[in-house]
Amino acid sequence: MTADLGKKKLGKAEITTGSVLKSDGSTHNTKTGGWRAMKPVTDHDKCTGCGICWVYCPDASRVKQEDGKYDFDADFCKGCGICADVCPVKCIEMVVEEK
Repeated sequence: MTADLGKKKLGKAEITTGSVLKSDGSTHNTKTGGWRAMKPVTDHDKCTGCGICWVYCPDASRVKQEDGKYDFDADFCKGCGICADVCPVKCIEMVVEEK
C-alpha cells in the first residue's frame, strides 16, 4: 500500500495529491481486539436477545448466536464497554482481560 503523491490539474491550477491510499482501509483482515484490557462477559440466562448491544457496538463485534442471544467477537472487540452500558437487563459485565 503506497501513497500517490503526483501532480494533478484542477482547472488552471496544479495541485499535489497527497496520501491517497490504494486500499479501502478495512480492518476486516486485521484483528484489532488484541489491545483490549477489558472484555464483555454475557450472562446468557439473563440475555433477552434484544440486540441493543449489537446496535450500539462501534466495532460490530457483538455477534448473534444460534440461540438468538448475543456474545462478542474476540478478534475485533476493543473492550469499550458500551454494550454493557446500554444493555437494558444488565447481562453484560466488563471483566479484566487475562492474557
